[in-house]
Amino acid sequence: MRNLNILVVDDDPVTRKLIEKKLAPAGFSITLAENGRRALEHMGRELFDVVITDLMMPGEPDGIGVLKAARKKSGYTEVLLLTGHASVDTAVEAMKAGAADYLQKPVNFHELMIRLDRIAEYKNLSKTALDLREAMDVTECAAAETIQELELRAAVLQDVLHKIGETLRQTDLAPDQRLAMVESHLSAAFTEVS
Repeated sequence: MRNLNILVVDDDPVTRKLIEKKLAPAGFSITLAENGRRALEHMGRELFDVVITDLMMPGEPDGIGVLKAARKKSGYTEVLLLTGHASVDTAVEAMKAGAADYLQKPVNFHELMIRLDRIAEYKNLSKTALDLREAMDVTECAAAETIQELELRAAVLQDVLHKIGETLRQTDLAPDQRLAMVESHLSAAFTEVS
């Protein structure tokens, strides 16, 4: 499943175009932004599955700011950070802020594709789990309604059995009268539970 909607944010036009050139033919929908401000504008209009953003960009917001904005807008959006200045501190900061992953520049497109495929697979599994949860909710609701209906029918039938028992114990009535009353109780019960 490669139908992810991806926002690519990088101040370097060559990097943006290269990522677009590599990802678009693979079935990804790509939107480009040259800085954090433009990225926020795009995110304000559209929901993205993935944001790939440069960590170090001039102006505000930088890559961490884009990451935080994307995570705040939707827990649905995964963010991959790119940097030419890899360090443990920035990687830790990015992961704490909610980045899905962290890649060094120049971009290794094989690694990027693996990460995007993993995100697509995760999103597909999440959707399947959500669909199953919704189906279970519908099934549970239908089962609860059926149980309630069966309980009502059982109560009606229990009441009829009680009335039939009382009618059969009435020895002061002729057998024909008791039989007519039993038939009347049964008829009323079947009408009520139908």
